[in-house]
Amino acid sequence: MLERITGPRDLDALSLEECVELAADIREFLIAEVSKTGGHLGPNLGVVELTIALHRVFESPNDPIVWDTGHQSYVHKLLTGRKDFTDLRKRGGLAGYPQRSESEHDVVESSHASSSLSWADGISRAFSATGKQDRHVVAVVGDGALTGGMTWEALNNITDDNDRNLIIVMNDNGRSYAPTIGGMARFLNGVRVTGGYRDLQEGSERLFNNFGTAGRTVYRAARGALRGFVSRASGNQDLYANLDIKYVGPVDGHDLAAVETALKQAKGYGRPALVHVITEKGRGYAPAVNDEADQFHAIGQIDPGSGVPLSKSSERSWTSVFREEIVALAHTHPKLVGITGAMLRPTGLDGFAEAFPQRVYDVGIAEQHAVTTAAGLAYGGLHPVVAIYATFMNRAFDQLLMDVALHNAGVTLVLDRAGITGPDGASHNGVWDLAMLQIVPGIRIAAPRDEATLRETLGEAVLVDNAPTAIRYPKGAVGEPLPQLWRTADGVDVLHAGAATSQPAGGAVDVHEDVLFVAVGPMTRIALEAAALLAEQGITATVVDPRWVIPVAKSVVALAATHRLVVSIEDGLRVGGVGTTIRQEMREAGVDTGVSELGTPYEFLEHATREELLEDAGLTAPQIAAEVAEQVRGERVPTARPE
Repeated sequence: MLERITGPRDLDALSLEECVELAADIREFLIAEVSKTGGHLGPNLGVVELTIALHRVFESPNDPIVWDTGHQSYVHKLLTGRKDFTDLRKRGGLAGYPQRSESEHDVVESSHASSSLSWADGISRAFSATGKQDRHVVAVVGDGALTGGMTWEALNNITDDNDRNLIIVMNDNGRSYAPTIGGMARFLNGVRVTGGYRDLQEGSERLFNNFGTAGRTVYRAARGALRGFVSRASGNQDLYANLDIKYVGPVDGHDLAAVETALKQAKGYGRPALVHVITEKGRGYAPAVNDEADQFHAIGQIDPGSGVPLSKSSERSWTSVFREEIVALAHTHPKLVGITGAMLRPTGLDGFAEAFPQRVYDVGIAEQHAVTTAAGLAYGGLHPVVAIYATFMNRAFDQLLMDVALHNAGVTLVLDRAGITGPDGASHNGVWDLAMLQIVPGIRIAAPRDEATLRETLGEAVLVDNAPTAIRYPKGAVGEPLPQLWRTADGVDVLHAGAATSQPAGGAVDVHEDVLFVAVGPMTRIALEAAALLAEQGITATVVDPRWVIPVAKSVVALAATHRLVVSIEDGLRVGGVGTTIRQEMREAGVDTGVSELGTPYEFLEHATREELLEDAGLTAPQIAAEVAEQVRGERVPTARPE
């Protein structure tokens, strides 16, 4: 059946039975293909029937479909003609999220949750204002996204103007990454499993099935009344009536006929409507369904039969080091508490939660709330550690600035997946944090280079009770230790200094080499490799790791004065990055050594491997060494790297 589908309108010719067969084909395809490449398997297995129904009832792209979040769009890609999953999430292959350059059917590329209703609100208002009354807008929002405040802001505005064709599909599977938390989650869970929808529907279906084909026919005819009874009994009608929005459901999201009926009903209202669809994450694949932790939310390469990873790295990850160290610190710091936004396990706070369940708070997909509640916790005498992905920190900048920093709150941010992450693409590369955070007055930012410095800087951060601190590190393996030759009085580690192997008399400022590399976190390894390549050409270099990159240490400026060229290397934006701040500090100190600022370009980075993106940015050791050699030999020593 899947071979017959080249676009959404091919679905129109299929019977209901053929659509059921198509759903089975799609699940088989997803398990076979995503197991080879890795990706978001569980979420997509859960929306197969829902996606088929959406494309049968609505006419994409004339009726835009907005996915919240876009990791559940693989089935959508298949039905809109994109069947080559060979290089999924690899350069040149399909993106793991909607991407406008791939298809006119993709509308919103950014996959930061809880934004779909605002997009749909704006699009539907534009259609109404421009006389396009025949066009509908559909937002597919996971119930996990209902923990985000932006969703409720949008709902408030959507229900203020009812003269629009806007349909909200709430994909209710009880999960975001892990099980969804909070009062709304408990309410929906009551509808889903507690004496309500599931029990009544499944019991009724079993009853009517006892009467064979005739019984099943009667059951299908009765389903509409059954849904109405359950929704009234559950109180859903009252909840959404108070928001002044039409409510349809709850509907079994794996019953194609029921989903289509509900969507057509909502489409016919001519005003905003919400369709409540109950689905199962990982549907049809036992290893995913049975995985209580995340139901195969995101996987690497696996054996499709067993779901077992084909290869598991023996190298320790940055996240695992944090997981261990935060628990160790919690034992000795009773006022330490943890906060995360629906990412307990991915950020490594799960160990803290297991050891001290009353001291870790999962606030749902609500980064803004997480950071401000951290300010409140600090005011109350605790020291909160907010652990989130670096890309999601963008959403809570105002709260960091006005609620934490302005009030001198001792809050530690732990930013996982900082810098270039790669396969997840533009919205998930964490390259904004260094440029963004360092403009916050009083903040201190650490970028550990290895396991020892991660443990060390985290321990130092939780002792700061009068200002925000941030620890940022990348995705993946932490790598081998990188010991320092010596440490300056203000905490800067000197890792390489030409022929020197120990701190020279008079301190590190007496080091005189051609080039001073100031490396940020994991870029230290690349700086050391570049220094070795330069040494082969007779160009000497000093490599330092500031550990705490903001504020700039005085010893970094002092060292800059004794070198011919300063080269800063960071895997964040070079525009407004750490290198820019170093240059400003040098200027204020009257140091006129040239500065070359290396970092990621001033653009969105498409999906590719981390190594490919580093090479694109000129951030490999051979590229850096070649550029530096040209500058030193040609006396072409710039004050800033040209764009």
